[in-house]
Amino acid sequence: MTPSKLKTFLLGRRLASHEAVHQLLPKRLALPIFASDPLSSVAYATEEMMLVLALAGAGALSLVTPISLAVAVLLVIVIVSYRQTIRAYPGGGGAFIVSSENLGLGVGATAAAALLVDYVLTVSVSVAAGVAAITSAAPSLLHRRVLLALGFVLLLTLANLRGVREASTLFAIPTYAFVTTVTVMLVMGFSKCLDGVCPQAATAHLDLAPEVGAVSLFLILRAFASGSTALTGVEAIADGVQAFREPKARNAATTLAVMGGIAITMFLGISTLARLFGVRVSEQILETHGTVISQIGRVVFGGGAAFWALQVFTAAILVLAANTAYQDFPRLSAILANHRVFPRQFRNQGDRLVFSNGVITLAVLASLLLVVFGAEVTRLIQLYVVGVFTSFTLSQAGMVRHWLRSREPGWRHSVVINAVGSATTAVVLVVVAIVKFAHGAWIVIVTVPFIVAAMMAVRRHYAAVAAQLRQIPVTAEPRLNRVVLLVNHADEATERALTYALLIRAASVECVHAEEAGSDDVIFSWQSLHPDHPLTLLYGEGRPITRRIVDHVLSLRDAHPADRVTVVMSDRFRTRTMTELFRHRHSLAVRARLLFAQNVAVTDLTLLRRLRRRGITPVPLQRLETVVLISDLTRPVREALAYAVGLGTPVSAVHVDVEEGQRDRILRDWGESRFDMTLDVVPSPYRAIVEPLVAYLRDRRRRALPGTIINVVIPEFVVPGRIAQLLHNQTGLAIKGMLAPEPGIAVTSVPFHLQSAGVREEVAKG
Repeated sequence: MTPSKLKTFLLGRRLASHEAVHQLLPKRLALPIFASDPLSSVAYATEEMMLVLALAGAGALSLVTPISLAVAVLLVIVIVSYRQTIRAYPGGGGAFIVSSENLGLGVGATAAAALLVDYVLTVSVSVAAGVAAITSAAPSLLHRRVLLALGFVLLLTLANLRGVREASTLFAIPTYAFVTTVTVMLVMGFSKCLDGVCPQAATAHLDLAPEVGAVSLFLILRAFASGSTALTGVEAIADGVQAFREPKARNAATTLAVMGGIAITMFLGISTLARLFGVRVSEQILETHGTVISQIGRVVFGGGAAFWALQVFTAAILVLAANTAYQDFPRLSAILANHRVFPRQFRNQGDRLVFSNGVITLAVLASLLLVVFGAEVTRLIQLYVVGVFTSFTLSQAGMVRHWLRSREPGWRHSVVINAVGSATTAVVLVVVAIVKFAHGAWIVIVTVPFIVAAMMAVRRHYAAVAAQLRQIPVTAEPRLNRVVLLVNHADEATERALTYALLIRAASVECVHAEEAGSDDVIFSWQSLHPDHPLTLLYGEGRPITRRIVDHVLSLRDAHPADRVTVVMSDRFRTRTMTELFRHRHSLAVRARLLFAQNVAVTDLTLLRRLRRRGITPVPLQRLETVVLISDLTRPVREALAYAVGLGTPVSAVHVDVEEGQRDRILRDWGESRFDMTLDVVPSPYRAIVEPLVAYLRDRRRRALPGTIINVVIPEFVVPGRIAQLLHNQTGLAIKGMLAPEPGIAVTSVPFHLQSAGVREEVAKG
């Protein structure tokens, strides 16, 4: 099976941009996709609350009902508050958009960082809880819980990479089955108590030795904090309004209300039955008798098929609860990238209309947490809730400011709702932070400011780059070109590279060989074949080959500061795969080093040896055509166009249409420019750049005269520092990697460098 067929098998068919409208969700599918997290929380929120109360002995479990009522009231307040948010911000974005627009970008970044942490924890906790439900029914699998958890993360990742609608369809049945099963369990459970005598759980007779003495206020607050995990995921619908069908805001608000009603009913029902059935919990009891919901299920259903259905659907919903995070983490990351506080790569939609970079990042981070914490719910749950209540508080405070500013009809009523929501969640946040600090919450409290600092650093970087680009004149003029041909072997590949160097307009052509053991044959053969182009030998003197070549190129550049140096390289590839690049380690190292050298371009020509084995003799190189890849008409692109014109070959430009509205802007700017060359616009319905470009170039090569090489000039934007370079799309690198094995195509990288000092000054000003 080819890689493309395997990808289609795992991720489904590609989705074109015009199909985006068909990916919008009706309410019946939006509920399982966005509400699986809060709905699943009822499966373990009561249990976590009871584990804390059990520290004071069995008598403390009588507080389960009042604490559950307090959590339910809090849940109502938050749901009503977020319905206000949806009404005011129908475009989605949730806590980040609300906080940043009303309280400032720093506050918005704090809310976003807290949410990002919460989404990672949602995946970890949900999957770990699902695995706990499985091991509760099958204790023999307990020692494999980490592997099971990682397997579920992989399945969730693959499902979400297939597209939003496919994921919602896959997860709808388990979600609705869980709700139905729990509802039946609650109805049957309460019916068993109608005569005033309730059946008792198998653990009801067990004594719980007090570990902390009498019940204290601190213990009650800690239990309340643990039970507040029932609120996780409530903000997901407000964040993902754009995923709903029209009318988006109304459908999202309705779905939020339905979700809240179901979650509150199930949470209070489970807490009440746990109290009526005398359920006991501790770390040891959980391992021997199962979770709280499974103990209730045994009392209601016995040990038959209904009980096993409850266990299966509970495990399924707990695992699928992570899907809420899989929907919102990538979407929030894309919003942050649009606001330039996150790397731009998170804006990119994959060919399944999914922000795939965000999906993969979430999966990796959640997997790391599962490994570090051994996929134990009790250990992971201590990190939970702090992030979500931080975002709750800041979002609702931002909404108060919004209503005071806008004074829309009914604003006084709205202010009261959001003010109550903000004050309530702020109190809960303080309580949670205090009572859970020593149990692991400190990790989140430390991590969030670190993420915020990183976000603001990213924003300063992008602002500094933009400021410096604005100061650089847009015009670019052709320069004299000095060619350095790297001679590794006296073979056909190097012969073609020399022919290329002689076909372009150049002030000089220098053939260079880095001397090493066994070089005598290369030197003798070359000088016999090309006496008019003698080799310049770079002797070792204990220095690596890469260093010698780079130093020579830089010395030539420094000797002619007004000119540009073009380094021409040639490699022989055995197959048309990107893995061939790594067989030529010296060439790869030279390319990497020269990318950061100013006024230096690098041209790669490839000879595919497989053609020789098939008895096909490549037509000698006789003619060049130059194609410049453009995304806009900024100074870096204009430098590449000027470089192409300076080569003295026929020149054309090509633009791959991947972003909505970009095509019209490019055509308008191109019409206003003075470039006397054609511009081809290549459609890309699946938002990819590399594949449509490769297909376009192959077609150009087939239609060209025999002996023609298509020279693809790629503008590359280079910022100071290799780490900072990662904040920019590595499209040029991907294109070079895909085109390198293509026969009949040369690839020229024309980097444009920003000045280090200029960037540092702008960063300091920001």
